[in-house]
Amino acid sequence: MKEKVFDVLMYLFENYMDDGQDFNPDEEAIAVELTEAGFPRGEIHKAFTWLEELSALRDQKPQGMHAASSQGSIRCYSADERARMNRDCRGLLLRLEQRGVLDSYTRELVVDRVMALEAGEVDLEQLKWIALMVLFNQPDQDHTYTVLEDHVFGERHEHLQ
Repeated sequence: MKEKVFDVLMYLFENYMDDGQDFNPDEEAIAVELTEAGFPRGEIHKAFTWLEELSALRDQKPQGMHAASSQGSIRCYSADERARMNRDCRGLLLRLEQRGVLDSYTRELVVDRVMALEAGEVDLEQLKWIALMVLFNQPDQDHTYTVLEDHVFGERHEHLQ
């Protein structure tokens, strides 16, 4: 059974990263555990690369950029982005941004990480988890992470729909 990179990311997030923001894994030990759990080595490597790239983007928010910087603007998605994120996914990103859960910078990080999966179309649940991983990785995002986490786990669900 071919596992997707997203499945490896979910496993890592649920078993390691959600315990705290100081996630410093012993990659080789975790890779062995993931291999024993049935994940292919290639997918494991791609998942670690995805996380390393996400970490590299931490703290790169341009100075002066804040949530209000995108008010009144419209995000136009490329054909490739539209192919990966259907109208429902793009609508969720818009709602998350309108409610202050994402700002324009974190929205772009989510889009970047969706595109970095090199997979087909993502569904709403996958998009929520990707956004959660992005917010988890960003400094000073505790409140927005909690709001989205509640949404992902079904609490306060009606506020973001």
